[in-house]
Amino acid sequence: MPAGRTPSLTPEEAQQLHHNALVIDTQQPPITSGIVFTPLMQETVATMAERGRTRAEAGPAVEAALVRDVQTSEIAKQMYLDMWRESGVTVACGTYSGSHKPSQAYDSAIRKIANAHGIVAACQESMMIIRNAADIQTAHQQGKFGVLIDFQNTLPIGDDPGRIATFYNLGLRMVQLTYNLNNLAGDGCTDATKGGLSLFGKAMVEQLNDLDILVDVSHCSEQVGWDAMDVSSAPVIVSHSTAKGVAFHDRGKTDELARAVAEQGGYFGVVTLPGFIRDSPGATLDDVVRHIEHLVGVCGIDHVGIGTDKAGPGPSTSSLVEYPASMPQSHGDDFDWVGFRNEEHRLGPEYDIEGFSKFSDWPNITVKLAEAGFTQDEIRKLLGLNYLRVLRDVVG
Repeated sequence: MPAGRTPSLTPEEAQQLHHNALVIDTQQPPITSGIVFTPLMQETVATMAERGRTRAEAGPAVEAALVRDVQTSEIAKQMYLDMWRESGVTVACGTYSGSHKPSQAYDSAIRKIANAHGIVAACQESMMIIRNAADIQTAHQQGKFGVLIDFQNTLPIGDDPGRIATFYNLGLRMVQLTYNLNNLAGDGCTDATKGGLSLFGKAMVEQLNDLDILVDVSHCSEQVGWDAMDVSSAPVIVSHSTAKGVAFHDRGKTDELARAVAEQGGYFGVVTLPGFIRDSPGATLDDVVRHIEHLVGVCGIDHVGIGTDKAGPGPSTSSLVEYPASMPQSHGDDFDWVGFRNEEHRLGPEYDIEGFSKFSDWPNITVKLAEAGFTQDEIRKLLGLNYLRVLRDVVG
């Protein structure tokens, strides 16, 4: 993006464009678990805290409370749908497997996907599960909100590639090969070793190709990204990451990898996580735009988009669920399967981002894109058309 470009639209015009455009958040992990904090969710948190449970232990009960509240309370249902309406987002890719104890990953994925289907069914006049590109176009034309089911880890597949078909039939359409830590498929971006795909991982990529599921390498080691592109017969994507050339972070990608992803017809989504997009506190949406501008220069305007990876205040992916300060994340002797180290990966409380603290803040991104000089056609590509294209090419 050339320097010195003038704003393409006024803030009001950018807001209008946003709410008319096809907008796809290519990574919105808590879309069916935490973009709101309903009354029943609040009661559940209080009950679990009284019982001495950790936040990790309370999580499944809180997620189930949202489903139940949306199913039985018109107030909670409208609270949830209002967050969607204010966001202006047409489709959100939700995470149904991330950082888990390996032994719990399969059951957790099944439960989370069931919750998503429960919410969408309760809101069927306004929502749908996205299984292909035509579904995205239908959602946009009918003014509905779509949820695309994705995995940020292959732990639920375990040692049985046959499970991929099981999850496909439940709606899975995008799979990240590894999370931060290493698994049977290959290495993650924050583990002690950062090698490439295992032989099992290569077979998994081939199976994902056979089922027309998007292969995602966002949290993977850099070498896993290269190996995946070497093995895959379809374009590989980065649903949510950053440019290491703008702000170095283990979760970011080099320009060389980003360029290769684009050259193979892939896609690169940019996050709004403050410590990932800036190497010091004080992040704003201008920092997000810096990464987008940089990646457009590297990949071209047709291969970049936005996967916010965030739905609440603070340094991490988070959500709007509020836990008491006295409620620990986990038991002190539990191994941390997330794989981030707060100081090293800039996840301390001093890291926050101005302008994006909840899902409904999404239009602020579009305003910043217009402010940076992106044209209306370019903005529409960044907001959703680029991801729609790669989904159509791979999934159908």
